[in-house]
Amino acid sequence: MRREAIKTTIKQAIDYWETRVDECCLSVDWSEADSHCWRCGCERNLQRFHIIPHSLGGEDSPSNIVLLCSRCHADGPNVSDPEIMWDWIKAYKVPFYGTFWSIQAEEEYKRIYKTSVTSDLKLIENLAQTSSPNAINDKIKNSLKDLFQYASVHFGQPYLNTATLAGLYRMLIKKLANEYNVKLRGNNDTYPD
Repeated sequence: MRREAIKTTIKQAIDYWETRVDECCLSVDWSEADSHCWRCGCERNLQRFHIIPHSLGGEDSPSNIVLLCSRCHADGPNVSDPEIMWDWIKAYKVPFYGTFWSIQAEEEYKRIYKTSVTSDLKLIENLAQTSSPNAINDKIKNSLKDLFQYASVHFGQPYLNTATLAGLYRMLIKKLANEYNVKLRGNNDTYPD
């Protein structure tokens, strides 16, 4: 059975929520809530997402709609408790637009390598034998741009996923460690056949 198209408009959802939810808890300002995802804060085409899914009795009303990009929409909770949606959105708040996915990639890096990108970069900076304090920072800026040629998007995705971004961070760190002859903690150069 096909369900009807969502009739609640983006404007109706914003008008409803901007008087009920403090934007300080979100990754978006209400003035840009029609163009930026409420979870990640990225400027994207937004989709109307049911807080309580239609399949669980959720209504087509402004009180049951939030605006998410397709990437966040795919990750959103599908449960009958409306608080869960707001807990989820607020848990991912970032202070600056455009930083959400980089932060998620750093978390992915920590999960994989049991250390942070910052810790690894500081280790290299502290152990590197260089006469210029800005040499490593300049190298990071230049190398990161170059590394994007060694990554691609997964079929059907118009973006680099968090594992790919974490991999690019690791490639950068390995390149710097090699260049400055620094042994990384937990670096294992043996791989299964």
